[in-house]
Amino acid sequence: MTVIVNVHEAKTHLSKLLERAHAGQEIILAKAGKPYARLMPLAPNAGARQPGRLKGRLPESFFAPLPDDELAAWEDQ
Repeated sequence: MTVIVNVHEAKTHLSKLLERAHAGQEIILAKAGKPYARLMPLAPNAGARQPGRLKGRLPESFFAPLPDDELAAWEDQ
């Protein structure tokens, strides 16, 4: 559920609003009754990269040089 809070109230209760956003609630900050900004939880961390994760999953042709005509088309841009 989205809640609309004016900026003055947000300044007064910022810690509580951050806790609510962290819990998953979306909070719209309004200035003079007009939506101004959105306070929402961050997307979950996708995790660290794992080098070599696709090893053996791509065909060798994936790493083959491009044909001359296709390479020329890329270079002409």
